[in-house]
Amino acid sequence: MSKVISILLTSFVSMVIVVLMVVSTTSQAQQVDTNAQLEQRLSHLASELRCLVCQNQTLADSNAQLALDLKKELREKLAAGVTDQQAIDFMVQRYGDFVLYKPRLQPTTWLLWFGPFILLLGGLALLLFKIRRQEDVPEALAVVAEVAPDRVAPDRVAPDRVAP
Repeated sequence: MSKVISILLTSFVSMVIVVLMVVSTTSQAQQVDTNAQLEQRLSHLASELRCLVCQNQTLADSNAQLALDLKKELREKLAAGVTDQQAIDFMVQRYGDFVLYKPRLQPTTWLLWFGPFILLLGGLALLLFKIRRQEDVPEALAVVAEVAPDRVAPDRVAPDRVAP
């Protein structure tokens, strides 16, 4: 009888060990999956936020110590269960809109969004104005040549407008 109890006890312990191994493996697999999702979310967020030191790089691209600290802080926030938008809002609240790599369209960023187009249109208007003035110069010189021929060089006046 003691042999039977010994075999049953050994079998029971073996089954418990197998069950614990399966549960442990499943738990590790879930943890790896969760970590992979967390890292994917972190990577996405880091690509949307600007490194405050480098200023021309995202957090994902930067190796600055502050960028590493911010990524660590984001990882902790995401692990605590905050959504991506809540994490972005936290960073904006803490560091301002400057931390966003692609700033939002709002009244404080209108100049940033529309300024280049305004400058381009202004440059085109100035170019057109200069071109039109260039076209008027020969006629203006011809008028001056008629009034005061000694003041204008003959090569500057259109040939058909030279005074006799």
